Order: sequence, then C-alpha cells, then structure tokens
Amino acid sequence: MPRITIYLRNDVEKLARKTARSKRMSVSRWIAEHVVSRAVGTWPKSVLNAAGAISDFPSLKEIRKGYGRDSRREPVSSR
Repeated sequence: MPRITIYLRNDVEKLARKTARSKRMSVSRWIAEHVVSRAVGTWPKSVLNAAGAISDFPSLKEIRKGYGRDSRREPVSSR
C-alpha cells in the first residue's frame, strides 16, 4: 500500500490521535476515511438519514409566508 507523509502542527496531531482513538481506529485509517469522504464530495450517511426526520418542520410555503412575492429572475443559460 502506498505511503504519504503529512506534516501536522502538534495540536492537530494530538487532536487526530485522540479522535481516532475514541473511534477505535488507527490515525492512518481515520485520516484515510476523511480524505475519501472529502474527495468523493458526498454527504455523510448520518446527514442523508436525517433528511425528513423532523415531522413538524415547516413547508417552504410556510417559511416564505409574509415575505411577499419573489423577484423575477433571469433564466440560466445552458452553454
């Protein structure tokens, strides 16, 4: 498996080690998982699972109530 050297400030290294230990994983694995999650650019499962979880969350119509009509917008060109 390839290796990469990274340089961290002492406080960042301590935080990474503490966090990895709390999740019962190696620092290397913890960092690798974060690199993958950032590189892929998707939301974490915990966030995706939370969508729609609040049953009494107001609708968009309720949120916009009292703000008046929306401004007319220019169409987005598709170049």
